[in-house]
Order: sequence, then structure tokens, then C-alpha cells
Amino acid sequence: MNAVPDLLQARMTEFVAIRRDIHAHPELGLAEFRTSELIAAKLAEWGYEVSRGLARTGVVGQLKRGTGPKRLGLRADMDALPIQETTGLAYASRHDGVMHACGHDGHTAMLLAAAQHLAEHGDFDGTLNLIFQPAEEHPGGAKMMIEDGLFERFPCDAVFAMHNMPGIPQGHLVFVDGPAMASSDDVTIIVKGVGGHGAMPHRACDPIVAACSIVLGLQSIVSRNVDPRQTAVITVGAFNGGKANNVIPSEVTLELSVRSLDREVRDLLEQRIRELADAQARSFGVQAEVHYKRDYPVLVNTTAETELARQVGLALVGAQRVVLQGQPLTGSEDFAFMLDHCPGSYLNIGNGAGEGSCMVHNPGYDFNDDNLPVGAAYWVALAERFLNKS
Repeated sequence: MNAVPDLLQARMTEFVAIRRDIHAHPELGLAEFRTSELIAAKLAEWGYEVSRGLARTGVVGQLKRGTGPKRLGLRADMDALPIQETTGLAYASRHDGVMHACGHDGHTAMLLAAAQHLAEHGDFDGTLNLIFQPAEEHPGGAKMMIEDGLFERFPCDAVFAMHNMPGIPQGHLVFVDGPAMASSDDVTIIVKGVGGHGAMPHRACDPIVAACSIVLGLQSIVSRNVDPRQTAVITVGAFNGGKANNVIPSEVTLELSVRSLDREVRDLLEQRIRELADAQARSFGVQAEVHYKRDYPVLVNTTAETELARQVGLALVGAQRVVLQGQPLTGSEDFAFMLDHCPGSYLNIGNGAGEGSCMVHNPGYDFNDDNLPVGAAYWVALAERFLNKS
């Protein structure tokens, strides 16, 4: 089943060209100037009231119909990643070291296609807010837009977002009620000891040995402090210290990524990391400074809005192409900040399975253009259903 309107399908050549143009000209977070200009120009051409400057490059297009009180937000991210593209595509990135390796070019094009259709043919009664967000990858454009007054200036009764997912058949829709993506915290542990000669370790306080013990001890937090029915990840991604084999350094730095799908577990992880690092360090006669930065929160989809999103998906593509309750992911998304302020739901659309469908954040990745009409039709159907005239 595919209920993509003929009028929408007929315009897809235009939006494939737009998507590939954005792909060829990727821009990093808070520097999406060309992309922002393109979006604003298109929205204005189609009759939207356009506002710019939230989180520097963010764009909001608002369209009001009738006198209905409901207000809907649809969000697309638009930033690229600092990755050198290796696809060899004719429309590959023209900027060294920058590429759309996560499909935000496709997310933007899907929402633009829906925007045009809704402006010309949309049957709804209420206020539609289309949110084009910068810096999802870094440093968190959703939070910045909120701090710049997004929901005060453009109140929403619900807000929705969609992301492509390689490994899932193209065009299939996946919904998750409740926690859907993990929180993400960045932790730096600086282990400070006393440096010395490698041949006389008894005259030093070795931070490398202490740091090794901390790394091993951290592994016990997930297995012994967190309820085994819960999800938690502690990854030590960097261990930096020392430059010579015969010199004991005075300092070692560990860099951690910490993730969870529950707010209480998130608190527990921070507590135990701080306690364990301090205790392990003191047992070796050194000190541990823990710098804990809470980044993206747990992304929690609200029940009523997720059920509405499911019903729209079922009507659009049919039950065979819908996963009613998918598995939560340990990746993170700054749309979580928007869901902390407003009810809503975040869904995934399959980018394809098998050959040619490598995971996002890979130099060989590309968004599947066959998703443009499906994603755009989904946004149209959701907007018309949410902003119904009853």
C-alpha cells in the first residue's frame, strides 16, 4: 500500500534536485547559511510567514488556516558532519571534510515537499509551524532554539520529527512509545599523580596504573549497580597520558561517553562514576577530577501523540510496513529537548536494508531519495489529521 498523493508524487523530481543540491553543499552546525537561505526563500515563495535567526541559522515557517485553535510543530534538522565523503556520487560534497552523512539533507527536503503541498492543497484548520533546526549533531540546536524563544513565539500543542534509519526496509515506519533514544553525557576524568623516573616507580604516584584501575572499575557500574532490566552504556573512548617509556607522567586524562534510557539511571550513573573514580584514585594515592557534562536528555515519546503518529502511518503505508513498537536506540537526539517542553513523537523511516545501506555517520552513506515522497506524504497526512476541522 502507498497512499502518496499523485500531486505530491508528481513534484518529486524538483525535491530530489533540492535534496541533492543540499547534499553537494553541506554545512556544519550553526553555519547552515546557504541551506537556511534556500529554505527561507522556498517557504516565503509558498506563502509561509518566515522567521529566521533562532539559534543563528534556524528557520520557522508558519501557515495559518481558518480559526482552529490547534497548533502543530514539525521539525527537520539540516546540519552536516565533519566527515570526508567517499560515495563518488555526482552530487557528492563539494566541501572537503564535510558531508551529509546522517541524512539531514533528506529530512529537510521531505519537510519542504510537505510544506509546498500543504500550502497549495492542505486541508486543515489551525496553525502549522515548520521548524528547520540547525546543529543537531553539535552543539544542540534544539536547545538553542528553545532558549531563543521557539515555543513562546510559536506555541505548539504537539511536535513531531522523523529520522531515516539504514538497515530497515525503505519506506517502512517505526514507532516507539516512551523512551526511544538515550541520553548522552560527556565525561572527562583527570587523574593527577606525581611523575617520576620509570626505573624508580616507588618515588612517584603513578596515574597510569590508577587510571587503568578506574577504567576496569567503571565496567562494574553497568553490571553491578544498574538494574539488569535497564539500559546503560559507559564507554571509555580515550586514554591519554605519558610520552616516553621511561617516564611516569604526572597526569592522565580519560574521556567517556555515558548513555541511558531512564532519567533515574542517568542520575545513578553520574553518582557512581564520581564515587568510583574518587575511591579508586585515592586507593593509589592520587586524585581524580571528574568533569561531568550532561548533553542530550532521554528522548521520551508521549503516548497519545505516538498513537496518533502510528495511525497516520498505518493509513499511509499499511500494516505490513509499520513497526508499531520498535526497540529504543542507545544513540541520542537533541529533539529530546523539544519533547521535554512539548508533547510529541519521533519516528524512524527505513533507509533501506542490505547492500548500499551503510549506517549513518559513515563516509559512504547517502539518503535514499525514494523516501522523499513517503516522508512528505506522511507529514501532509499527519498535519491534516492533527489540524482537523472537527
